[in-house]
Amino acid sequence: MIDDSKPIFVQIAELIENGIVDGTMAEESQVPSTNDFAAFHRINPATAAKGVNLLVDSGILYKRRGIGMFVATGARAQLVARRTEEFFEQYVKPLALEARKLGITTEQLNSMIERSSGLEPDNATDKERSAAL
Repeated sequence: MIDDSKPIFVQIAELIENGIVDGTMAEESQVPSTNDFAAFHRINPATAAKGVNLLVDSGILYKRRGIGMFVATGARAQLVARRTEEFFEQYVKPLALEARKLGITTEQLNSMIERSSGLEPDNATDKERSAAL
């Protein structure tokens, strides 16, 4: 799971975030300790702590002294909102700009997205699909 694409502490923070977003780490549930992360991923505990502390600093996790780290109430909503905005900036805006350059209409772009995600209506004929593009 850990790779060389970005700093390890950032990857630890992203692992926790992914667990929160996908529901495997519920709000108010305890997250694994920094020692657990360190042992599992064979990294320095200080590196794991740095990743966890990123999330504490942003209000995603909070400490219960002597017990451990817990997912904050509202953490999932906060992460989804942030990631949605990042998705818009990184993917949707460039996609829309390129579509505009190519003269692709909004309807055509929507049709392409539906086709790529398997959400295209079953009742559309091949001729209708071709016309949409």
